[in-house]
Amino acid sequence: MIEPAPIQPAAGKPVAIRRRAAAQPSVRRLGQLDVAVITGAEAIARIDGAIASRRRLQIAFVNAHCVNVSVTDTDYASVMSEMLCLPDGIGVDVGSRMLFGEPFPENLNGTDFLPRFFSETQAELRVGLVGGEPGIVDRAAERFGERFPRHRFIAVSHGFFAEGEETERLLDWIRLARLDVLLVGIGVPRQERFLARHVGVREAPVAFAVGALLDFTAGKVARAPAFVRRLRIEWIWRLLMEPRRLARRYLAGNPAFLARIARQRIRK
Repeated sequence: MIEPAPIQPAAGKPVAIRRRAAAQPSVRRLGQLDVAVITGAEAIARIDGAIASRRRLQIAFVNAHCVNVSVTDTDYASVMSEMLCLPDGIGVDVGSRMLFGEPFPENLNGTDFLPRFFSETQAELRVGLVGGEPGIVDRAAERFGERFPRHRFIAVSHGFFAEGEETERLLDWIRLARLDVLLVGIGVPRQERFLARHVGVREAPVAFAVGALLDFTAGKVARAPAFVRRLRIEWIWRLLMEPRRLARRYLAGNPAFLARIARQRIRK
């Protein structure tokens, strides 16, 4: 079901977040990111445990673009070091093969992993959605609610909010919603920075940086056909769908990623 976010939040102060490193699964370093060597079932168990114990756990999905950003943006790399980084896509599998001789156990991209998590989790969840253009979170919440009716999906805010007063108002809404899980899709690296700086257990014990998931779920952007996903060339489909936005990321970014991994292999 869908539940609207509160519209008259109480005044609040910025949240003070103590960072504490939780025990991490085995990782493989790509660029400046430590990507978890983990199965989907193991990741879901870890997330369920954090929800049950109200322990802070933030999750990011790492693809080749994220690795490129980590090399040039040290603040982003530092933020990501506090998160559970799940492997997303063929690029990081290629990097893993080059550096470690084998791929990751599973492709845990957010567009597939989040629906799996909502289906398999043992908990009944209150899930908040932030991101996209106005109206996207409402449509995404409706579609999630139809597919997973035992959870409550709350359309909190679009992604066009500024730092300062607007962010504080958004955080008040999030706190009043009493969330178990927060999904934030406002782009790399902004979404990861937002979670690290503003979201603690008081806002939501578990938070995901979800990229384009909300756009896909709302139907704004068409997902690649199943055979394209099986061939693991979904990035080509996305490039065809959004050439102006993604041309630089893929046509320049993919060769840059391979070059960085090759240099890392030489140094290793």
